[in-house]
Amino acid sequence: MTDRIDAGAPPAGDMDPEVYRQAAHQVADWTADYLRDVERLPVLSPVEPGTVRNALPASPPGTGESISTVLADIDRLLIPATTHWQSPGFMAYFASSGSGPGILGETVASALNVNAMLWRTAPAATELEQVTLDWLRQMVGLPQPLFGVINDTASSSTLYALAAAREAQSDLRIRELGMAGRPELPRLRMYASAEAHSSVEKAGIVLGFGKDGLRRIPVDERFRMDPVALRQAIREDVAAGIRPVAVIATAGTTSTTSVDPIPAIAALCEQHGLWLHVDAAYGGAAAIAPELRWVLDGAERADSIVLNPHKWLFTPIDCSVLWTRQPGVLRDAFSIVPEYLTTTDGSELDAPNLMDYGTSLGRRMRALKLWMVIRYFGADGLAQRIREHCEYASMLARWVEDERDFELLAPAPLSVVCLRAHPPGLDDPGTLDTLNQRIVERINSGGHYFLSHTKLRGEYAIRVAFGNLRQEQRHARGVIAALRGAIDDVG
Repeated sequence: MTDRIDAGAPPAGDMDPEVYRQAAHQVADWTADYLRDVERLPVLSPVEPGTVRNALPASPPGTGESISTVLADIDRLLIPATTHWQSPGFMAYFASSGSGPGILGETVASALNVNAMLWRTAPAATELEQVTLDWLRQMVGLPQPLFGVINDTASSSTLYALAAAREAQSDLRIRELGMAGRPELPRLRMYASAEAHSSVEKAGIVLGFGKDGLRRIPVDERFRMDPVALRQAIREDVAAGIRPVAVIATAGTTSTTSVDPIPAIAALCEQHGLWLHVDAAYGGAAAIAPELRWVLDGAERADSIVLNPHKWLFTPIDCSVLWTRQPGVLRDAFSIVPEYLTTTDGSELDAPNLMDYGTSLGRRMRALKLWMVIRYFGADGLAQRIREHCEYASMLARWVEDERDFELLAPAPLSVVCLRAHPPGLDDPGTLDTLNQRIVERINSGGHYFLSHTKLRGEYAIRVAFGNLRQEQRHARGVIAALRGAIDDVG
């Protein structure tokens, strides 16, 4: 962004509208060029810690600078120190690629700058959120009734869901009396698989369950929660005087994208009166493709479900959807309405105040970008892109199965492949781990791809995650070539 926009900050008020118009056109051109050319940049930033901090002044400017000077520093300082999640070579963690319509939605939402805390403070934002989330519900095949809200990330959505699970134990009166200093209060327990996301454990810490309040359930050979072990754990805890509260099932675990047997888990929850939360932050989007709808089998029986459109639905971060069949319980867990926020706009059904469903009073207009993504691509277009990503993963998995020097470490049901190099005759665990770590480092340092890793049953696993909106079959072939080249270089 090097074109001149000479006007500096005026002595009072905002940027002049015409100066803004020029700058906005410049930013639009820059954005279009960036999305077109992002593949030419190194995916993983090569800078050392402190690079940006040391390049910036230690003190803020006393007088305003021209916007052209500020924009120029984006190219000069920030782009070299950016890891490019928008690049099709980004195959680490889970994809989070913002699409054109989503970026435009963010722009409009920023211009409107509403706070959707109450219906009256943002009628359009509130009602658009409800409509958009009902569209998404239909797209993934979940039945009515489900009430939805958009949070920042799945960590927040899961925290709120488990707060509702705790509130559902109404006889404990935790909202009124808290949990400290109450000898009559039993120990509380929630359950998740050994492969569940760390946000579950964090939520337990925040909510007073403590780390010991989460019991990790063993998984089967496909890294799915074992319902038999879950049943036994519940029985043992009840016998020990511990109060079971909730079970978290995962549709697309973080390491392997395994899908827990939700119907069997739901049956146990119904038998014992436990809240069932389904973490479908990644995998839930796959259900938009009808042939992949099995990932949410049983989720219609859950009390709450989280799905992140910013992971696999090409919506700019942050956008995490929390649905619940028990909105009243969720509201009871959080609703505090001081006089200055009291309204008489209508019923909670007609005019919900979204501040009542979590800890945040201020709420951005996150639904606008998701609404624009859904309208632009349509359900069929989104499903086709998800299918392509799963096919790229299948292509890689087939290659691994045919290679003598590589092996799969987990099934690849969706768009993530867990593998490792294992040349014949090399069986020492430490040596294998070191070899695979060096392969990842070699590929990442090359700039074309960025991979991450995990550990499965103690073994270092290379994770290749497809899901970027800009990926094509050539990128799948390219990462295969990179893996083969890396083992030849470091093996």
